Amino acid sequence: MATPRFDIIGQALSDASRTRMLCELMEGRSFTNKELAGAAGITAQTATAHLRLLQDAGLVVAEKRGRCVFHRLAGPEVAQVLEQLAGIAPTDSLYRAQRHKAKDLAQVRSCYDHLAGPLAVAMTEALLARGHLRQDNGGFVAVAGPVWARLGVALPTATSRKPFVRPCLDWTERRLHLAGPLGTQILTQALAADWLRRPSRGRGLVVTQPGLRAFHDILGLGARLERINVTPPREDA
Repeated sequence: MATPRFDIIGQALSDASRTRMLCELMEGRSFTNKELAGAAGITAQTATAHLRLLQDAGLVVAEKRGRCVFHRLAGPEVAQVLEQLAGIAPTDSLYRAQRHKAKDLAQVRSCYDHLAGPLAVAMTEALLARGHLRQDNGGFVAVAGPVWARLGVALPTATSRKPFVRPCLDWTERRLHLAGPLGTQILTQALAADWLRRPSRGRGLVVTQPGLRAFHDILGLGARLERINVTPPREDA
């Protein structure tokens, strides 16, 4: 039986510049070498060397589009592991800096391809409380019902080896939110329906007035949204 090479992953995560670039990529979008260098506060040449190491570790992939090369996380599994590692990371200066950076996006943000932050946790807890989700062997199972169509989710009609919904530990809340294809569909619907808006850059998302109404009408999140201090833009903004 092959032994997992944790040492390779550990080396990839052992540099502060590389972790800053990974945090930037957790937004779920692709970035150029120059953009990631700016996020990490290093030169483009240094960023190239770091990105090569991250690619060798299987954490990042590169795709050439026209004249530019874009980098992204290798997949949602990588984002989930990074999110969980952030939840147990020591409170050193880098961690505090990331927490400070997160203060504006901590309420509503994306974790690669699904929602994260207090809003995502509140949605998960509401779905559990209303019986739309149930816990099973440390994971989640979606219970068929009309709520899923309202959230833009199409439940699978056949079984699959990969779970349709899985728990992801939120690094600021230290509680679970939804990941997997179900979580991806909810985020996709929220953006398409203009319940959430994504800024030009960053993981932070903005809740719109239609989004406030939708989250309240579908999941009864009115009071919870007030507690997590969501401040959506005006309708005409």
